[in-house]
Amino acid sequence: MYELLIYKALHIGFMVSWFAGIFYLPRIFVYHADNKSADVDAIFKVMERRLLYFVTPFALLTAVFGTLLIVSYGSAWFAASHWLHLKLLLVGLLYVYHAYCFKLLADFKHNRNKRSSRFYRFFNEAPVLLLFAIILLAIIKPGF
Repeated sequence: MYELLIYKALHIGFMVSWFAGIFYLPRIFVYHADNKSADVDAIFKVMERRLLYFVTPFALLTAVFGTLLIVSYGSAWFAASHWLHLKLLLVGLLYVYHAYCFKLLADFKHNRNKRSSRFYRFFNEAPVLLLFAIILLAIIKPGF
């Protein structure tokens, strides 16, 4: 039982750390897309790369400790927890979002960005919506 609480605490801690970065990175993209200065462009490229590579281990550790939680609860619990299946689908979308950030990072790195700051403002909101849905599912655990 004690190990379950450790897994849960680490899962939540790494998730919060991951989200701090996943909320901030697209905000940097917003400012980068509006930028016209070559000097500032170079600074944005460094900031974006360092942030994405800094938070990626948190994303992986979130998955590791989430998986350990599921394994600890057992296969019967997992099969009966339909809310968790939906949560995992939404979490999967977050990992797709995170992976897409690498593509956007490469576009900025190679001066191929064609998207406006307005796009990045909307892009910045997607993980917020997913996070609220995931938290609601995890707390309410609706019976489907």
